[in-house]
Amino acid sequence: MGFKCGIVGLPNVGKSTLFNALTQTAAAQAANYPFCTIEPNVGDVAVPDPRIEKLAAIAKSAEIIPTRITFVDIAGLVRGASKGEGLGNQFLANIREVDAIAHVLRCFEDDDITHVEGRIDPVGDAETVETELMLADLESLERRIIPIEKKAKGGEKESKEQFALMSKAIALLREGKPARQAELTLEEREPYRQLGLMTQKPVLYVCNVDEGSAADGNRFSKQVEEKARREGARSVVISARIEEEVAQLAAAEREEFLQSIGLEEPGLNRMIRTGYDLLGLITFFTVGPKEARAWTVTKGSRAPQAAGVIHTDFEHGFIRAETIAYDDYIAGNGEAGARDAGKFRLEGKEYVVADGDVMHFRFNS
Repeated sequence: MGFKCGIVGLPNVGKSTLFNALTQTAAAQAANYPFCTIEPNVGDVAVPDPRIEKLAAIAKSAEIIPTRITFVDIAGLVRGASKGEGLGNQFLANIREVDAIAHVLRCFEDDDITHVEGRIDPVGDAETVETELMLADLESLERRIIPIEKKAKGGEKESKEQFALMSKAIALLREGKPARQAELTLEEREPYRQLGLMTQKPVLYVCNVDEGSAADGNRFSKQVEEKARREGARSVVISARIEEEVAQLAAAEREEFLQSIGLEEPGLNRMIRTGYDLLGLITFFTVGPKEARAWTVTKGSRAPQAAGVIHTDFEHGFIRAETIAYDDYIAGNGEAGARDAGKFRLEGKEYVVADGDVMHFRFNS
């Protein structure tokens, strides 16, 4: 089960520097000129979760395997991308393939780094990118809706439903609003998602600040935070330069360095966790002497679906899920203590998995 978060933004905002730190590689060339990232770079990163280390310590697990999320560093966009300007067509094709958008915004002043539009305005930058995505979505829908409308007028039920959803999105886009602002019923959400609209994807605004603002942000990041609040989006403050430096340090030196600049943890940890949450994901665990392992499911998944993440045979032959809540596992110092405390549960097919559940599946082979 792969989940992709695309790193997007205007050229020279720190996307590639951030990506390099994120994957602890120099795979993405960070340089002070537009389009230095030509092909999207892909990095698979562990989701920081201190719970798994505590579980592994109790179970004396030989190996720890965290859950992961994929970040894609996508070429810089410029005004006019929806019409093919710059690397517009490639940018749009790449962004359609991700599940969520991490939108990096320049929230720092530096005369040595050129801004593609000659000014520092992160909210304006965000609107530039969003406008290009909205224009591309609108053009796509207006083209696709014509044959759907004909079928809908002919009485085809599925086409009627699709036409209604496309019309709802078009109305929003014509008002200059992203498709994710649509009010949808529970039944409409999946078919709406299948329209493949870029502005329907959830957004995380990543405020790339100067080193001195890494702990508390600055006036630019505060503007972005307010924009995110208005939209119901998410934002994080991060200094790509600091993250790049932290990524190059030995693990033993990182904590001391972070404390010296007033940070409790790398900003990237917050970014990864927020991206994970943005995608509507939760974690459950399997724990034993061989390994403690984190697994990813979408919020609302039932026990058989969680079993299927481990192996399809587990889902098909699902019988029961032996389940202990994370807090109960810790309080009982393991499975035996949780059993003695009456916190061990046998859950059936309708059980909705909770974040942090420690599970073992019974199934017919």
